[in-house]
Amino acid sequence: MSYTPVLPIGGYAGWAFLKRTMDKQTAAFNAQPSIKHDEAYFREKIGSVNTAEQLVNDPRLLKVALGAFGLDSDIRNKFFIKKILEDGTLKPGALANKMTNKQYSKFANAFGFGNFSVPRTKISDFADKILGPYKKQQFSIAVGVQNEDMRFALNVESELPDLAKSDTSPLAKWYTVLGNPPLRKVFESTFGLPKSFGAIDLDKQVEILQSRTKAMFGTSDLAQFTDPGKVDTLVRQFLIRSELAANAISLSPGNIALTLLQQSRMQFWRI
Repeated sequence: MSYTPVLPIGGYAGWAFLKRTMDKQTAAFNAQPSIKHDEAYFREKIGSVNTAEQLVNDPRLLKVALGAFGLDSDIRNKFFIKKILEDGTLKPGALANKMTNKQYSKFANAFGFGNFSVPRTKISDFADKILGPYKKQQFSIAVGVQNEDMRFALNVESELPDLAKSDTSPLAKWYTVLGNPPLRKVFESTFGLPKSFGAIDLDKQVEILQSRTKAMFGTSDLAQFTDPGKVDTLVRQFLIRSELAANAISLSPGNIALTLLQQSRMQFWRI
């Protein structure tokens, strides 16, 4: 029997409820037979995997491997994933380094097939390092089925602090945000940027995001998001603005007219 995360309300109030009940809800989610079976199989088999080809040819292992990095949708792209893994990340021309979504480089680096003579699958605690993020991502997906904004919020809370404390330059961190679809979505929505924002020059996008971040937080440096309070402020602003945008759509003249028409039809059939 599957577990469905409990989200009785949306917006920031719903987020506060989810946070209060997170430990109990994730424990219940991870106790599901499907998650338990994924975990047991991965722990049993991953240590015997020596090559990228072996990994991509085992659908159950690949499901966990991709799922840990939010790349679940690539489960059928075996040739592409094999290339990502075999190229690794150390060579400038590696495929993962060319991808806009930097989760691919994290994925390739984590397994190490293209970087080392002995892959990281041989490390004793490797299964733990993959299964932790996998279970977190799967819970996030389950939350997103009910409320996509909550999934984005969970992603920000998980990934932004790690990016903030990384050794990369302040500018490189912003390009990482632009290359991470969930993080990008949160910043764009928080600042009320239009869909056309993604079509402008990349350097200009960074400049705008830096300016908006400085106006809201006092500095444009993403290193500030090692502070949980600032992460919470960003999530709160994102959820509030998203809820306002959703309400604005639901209250548009066209939707009001449609609602009135539907109500009048219901009244007609009751007569």
